[in-house]
Amino acid sequence: MQASRSTAVIVIGAGIGGLTTAALLAQAGYAVTVLEAQTYPGGCASSFVHKGYRFDSGATVVGGFQPNGPHHIVGERLGLDWPVRPHEPAWVVHLPDRKIALTRNNEDVLRQFPASERFWKAQSRIANLGWSLAAQGLPWPPTNRHEVLQLARVGLLNLPQDLLLLPMAFRSTYGWLQQHGLAQDSAFVRFIDAQLLISAQATSRQANAAYSATALDLARQGVYHVRGGIGGLAETLADKVRALGGEILYRQRVTRIHTDNGRVTGVSVRQGRAGKAEFLPADAVVANVTPRSLDALLGEASPCRLQQEIESRPFCWGAFALHVGVQADQLPPDLPDHHQIITTMDGPLGEGRSLFISLSPAWDTSRAPAGHRAVTITTHTAVQPWWDALSRSETDYNARKEEYGDRILDTIESVLPGFRRSIRLLLPGSPVTYQFYTDRPLGMVGGLPQTSLLAARGPRTGIRRLWLVGDSIFPGQSTAGVTLGALRVAADVRRSLPPPQGNYQHMPEYETTPI
Repeated sequence: MQASRSTAVIVIGAGIGGLTTAALLAQAGYAVTVLEAQTYPGGCASSFVHKGYRFDSGATVVGGFQPNGPHHIVGERLGLDWPVRPHEPAWVVHLPDRKIALTRNNEDVLRQFPASERFWKAQSRIANLGWSLAAQGLPWPPTNRHEVLQLARVGLLNLPQDLLLLPMAFRSTYGWLQQHGLAQDSAFVRFIDAQLLISAQATSRQANAAYSATALDLARQGVYHVRGGIGGLAETLADKVRALGGEILYRQRVTRIHTDNGRVTGVSVRQGRAGKAEFLPADAVVANVTPRSLDALLGEASPCRLQQEIESRPFCWGAFALHVGVQADQLPPDLPDHHQIITTMDGPLGEGRSLFISLSPAWDTSRAPAGHRAVTITTHTAVQPWWDALSRSETDYNARKEEYGDRILDTIESVLPGFRRSIRLLLPGSPVTYQFYTDRPLGMVGGLPQTSLLAARGPRTGIRRLWLVGDSIFPGQSTAGVTLGALRVAADVRRSLPPPQGNYQHMPEYETTPI
């Protein structure tokens, strides 16, 4: 690879956050190069093909396409035709004593939990405000004077509605449930905890109430299938990056981010896992990686504050996954495409006690051989025990995978009879697998738990002209969340770099998006 001084911005990683940032900056006229270690885009929201099945590798449910939703904003700005189709119900939650369909009108939830009506009305009001603020630009936490002024402007424009957020910003979701007299309803608390675990990476006693109001809004705003699998979002963005003059290079593994006097100068990159590293200069670098990965890439140049952050933050969740090819006619008839199964009414979630199951839609024949469907099943899991098992022996590690897989399939069979006999292909994956394919430390996925707005992380890194993007910066995980982060990062990059030379397509600032 020949280094070119025309490269102004390097984006590390072709995840949704990195590709969105790259497309917005390419549209603004900057020379953008995306470096991706894998042979396909998407990162933790990608799809892969195995024996005719097209499986989702991580995320399986997407939202944010409603008017003023993050994907809608980006789609309008870039002129994208997202390959999505709405799905109703969003998913079905299976508690030990009942099943609940999540729909746009929330009808089944209100039927089964009639005392929660006042709670959901409050949730809707706060979520509507959250979406509105996000559409106007909500750079939290602010990292410079411009963003402080932007927050003040957005706040003033939305008075007095945004005063609703103040009491929510500093309390847990469980405290909010107590306020509405719902904390004594163990089934309802369990139901809320199940939703928050997948949308905020924390349950009601830890999750921030203001964040949770929007996190619980996914079904109301609409859940969508992506034609060809969730990787279709990244592929759509990658096509746009190239159409706007940007470059995406696959099998390019960044091994070091270089700095000089506290300012980024470029990256070292090698082809594949064993190629010779070469230096690529850059005027700016956007890293679609975790803070732990960023610290490793900076090496001795890592700022003290970043090192302290790494030491103080606990490990995030990992995922154990089963990618399953099934024969469609062996499944129960009229089966919804998404299911969440909770096995117990108390105790911790994860580790097979909470499962999320996504079947490829019957209408999408690109996802599986004729008469078959692709299924992704995931459960939250602690990452370290998997590495401990592998360090003991490969036999211990494989036995752990087999035990997890059998237990999960037994759980599914008890809720969806006939599922086991429908299986024609079974691929297990652990945090070890996720680290290999995503380069995320120890295979941690899903982003930082949203427990406190005061602990939220912004995109600045302590190195000039080096930004983070992805699920580690506020508002965090989900394709919608990382897209909001990308809008913010693209605007900050533009403010920090000289204007591009020559003619380019105008890209409005994130903060001037109308509501």
